[in-house]
Amino acid sequence: MTEMAAFSNDTDVVRFTGSLSLAKIGDLPERLRAYDGKVSSVDLSGIERIDTVGAWLVHRFAAEHDAEITGLDADGEHLLKQVAAADQPVAMRPATKGTFTRMVGEIGDAVVTTGHTLYGLLGFLGATLIAFWQVATHPKRFRFNAVVQRFEVVGVNALAIVGLMSFLIGIVIAQQGAVQLQQFGAEFLTINLVGRITLRELGVLMTAIMVAGRSGSAFAAQIGTMKLTEEVDAMRTIGVSPMEALVLPRVLATVIMMPLLGMYASIVTIIGGGLLCWITLGIPPVTFIQRLREVVPITDLYVGLVKAPVFGLIIAVAGCFQGMLVESDAEQVGTRTTAAVVQAIFLVIVIDAFFAVFFTSIGWI
Repeated sequence: MTEMAAFSNDTDVVRFTGSLSLAKIGDLPERLRAYDGKVSSVDLSGIERIDTVGAWLVHRFAAEHDAEITGLDADGEHLLKQVAAADQPVAMRPATKGTFTRMVGEIGDAVVTTGHTLYGLLGFLGATLIAFWQVATHPKRFRFNAVVQRFEVVGVNALAIVGLMSFLIGIVIAQQGAVQLQQFGAEFLTINLVGRITLRELGVLMTAIMVAGRSGSAFAAQIGTMKLTEEVDAMRTIGVSPMEALVLPRVLATVIMMPLLGMYASIVTIIGGGLLCWITLGIPPVTFIQRLREVVPITDLYVGLVKAPVFGLIIAVAGCFQGMLVESDAEQVGTRTTAAVVQAIFLVIVIDAFFAVFFTSIGWI
């Protein structure tokens, strides 16, 4: 039976005897709660055994009376320290923050995450450039077959969807432009609108968005799945660089195919716009082409051709980077694939805005 008694009224010492265990604890908790005397020290030298429940009772009693605990052996001291460390207040429901505070916190978290992602993306771009240099200095390590296979996946297999999208966009641009310009009797300027906006902006930009959604997501999913199945680790084990074997072929194929796809998309868009002008405005194809040659400067073509490989590099690097970040579970494959598409499209639009300002500043308008 566990007993509790005051050693004396002068020294204010409470001494425990017996077994401080769950089976023998008895009515000790009620007696401790009812004790209202002054306590300066708790003596445990007379106890036979102590378990977690007993240690917790003693700890809470000593803490309530601000008393010192003495008389325990090494094991008892360790148990009491563990109980004291675990005796922390737990918030059953987190404190709710104000709407403004929560909004600012979410914005801050998003900014930090964006900064870390951009930092990692720049580092991955550097690793890709290093891999390219190593392959350029050792041509035997170049995987020609892998690059050709990516040509087919990124370029040839995308011709149908890119062509259909571009044709419909050309029709929409020409139709909307014609409706607005007819109000001023300047419907012939629809040719200017279709030709310049297609070669300069929409042809390459819409192609980049389509490639990001189609090929960039595929890159992230493929490499992410290889990470989960430990194929990437196996490649490193046998001395094959994943950057050279997986990343570089995809980057090269996308950079090379983007100008070709952009040019193809621009031509199909102009065809779509010219067809609508022929049907709606009565402008024959010959007149449409002659007018295009007069109003569209060659610099518009150069602008599109300069932007296309940069967009391709961004799309491929973003897709491969997110794929390499996949860890632990299959859910991350979907998460990283979505992040790759969003990241690529966002960066493409941002870089396109910089290109617009740059080309205007050098007189390519």
